Amino acid sequence: MRERPTARVLLLDPAGRIAMMKGRIPGDPEGPSFWFTIGGGVEPGETVAEAAAREIVEETGLLDAVLGAVAWYREAVLVGEDGEPWLFQEHYVVAHTRGGELSRAGWAEHEHRLVDDLRWWTLGELRLTDEAVFPEMIAALLPDVLTGIIGPEPIVLAPPGQTSRRA
Repeated sequence: MRERPTARVLLLDPAGRIAMMKGRIPGDPEGPSFWFTIGGGVEPGETVAEAAAREIVEETGLLDAVLGAVAWYREAVLVGEDGEPWLFQEHYVVAHTRGGELSRAGWAEHEHRLVDDLRWWTLGELRLTDEAVFPEMIAALLPDVLTGIIGPEPIVLAPPGQTSRRA
């Protein structure tokens, strides 16, 4: 199975809102959509932090983000556009911005095809939504991030139905 290190970004504005995208996975472009954090693959020769910074600009158009620590880590097997399973190694990087309007101008063709929406979410909205949101436990874990409580090692996010733990 091929591995795909990714930089997922917990991009926060001064009001404590998080930027999220709504779309489908490449392996199931006609499948159900869900909300997820911005971010994407770490390119060869790039660090997770460099990938996070690049993805913020590409996916939101915001240029002022300040990166912080990796708060969470998760591994998930997803089917790629090639129909083959990939092991995604998701590093959830905290980042802060002054906020503002989110832009799709830097999106790649596949993002325009697979992503339906991009917006800021409050913690209250995440707690109340009936829509699918990934990672599934984001509303439970985000309060610590919002108050700056981040351990020296990322929390390892477990598969659905299991409890997350510190690395």
